[in-house]
This record gives sequence, C-alpha cells and structure tokens, in this order.
Amino acid sequence: MHAFLTVRKLKSGSYDDWRRAWEPDEWPEGSKKAYILRNVDDPDEIIAFGFFDTSLETLRNDPDLREKQRDRFERMAPHVESTGADGIYEVIDEVTP
Repeated sequence: MHAFLTVRKLKSGSYDDWRRAWEPDEWPEGSKKAYILRNVDDPDEIIAFGFFDTSLETLRNDPDLREKQRDRFERMAPHVESTGADGIYEVIDEVTP
C-alpha cells in the first residue's frame, strides 16, 4: 500500500477553488481512500493524502497517471501559495488504538 501526500499553503480564501481543481477527473486504479486535512489554527494550510493499493513501479512508470497528475497540479497551481512535503510514501505500519 502506498500514499500520495502533499502539504500545501493555499492562497487566502481559495480552498473551494483548490478543492475543485484537486479532484481527479478519474480516480487511478487501485485508489482506496483520500483525506484532506485543514490546520485548525491556519485554514489555508492543508494536507491531502490518498491511499493506493498499487505497486510503486506502476505508480512511477504509468505515463497516463503521470500526465493526469501533472494536469491536476497545473489546475491547482493558481490556488497554491507554497508546497511543503510532496511525495509517494510506503505504508510500513498500520496502528489501530
């Protein structure tokens, strides 16, 4: 299992426009669940991450997926002030309290 995770500082008041731009036209194969988190002290700071039950090789080598991701990032760009962490992460442990 892998997760795409990005931390973003949005331009003030642009969440709704960013959210529409963030939504993929079609969810990639292996998509399981996605979350968007908002900093309770700064509503323009968000974390978006989604889980994919797909091999890393597929995620990295699928030209169609790379193009769709590039298009999404271009749609989101006008609403983003800055980007922090951004990558594909391997789920190495799942903890249930």
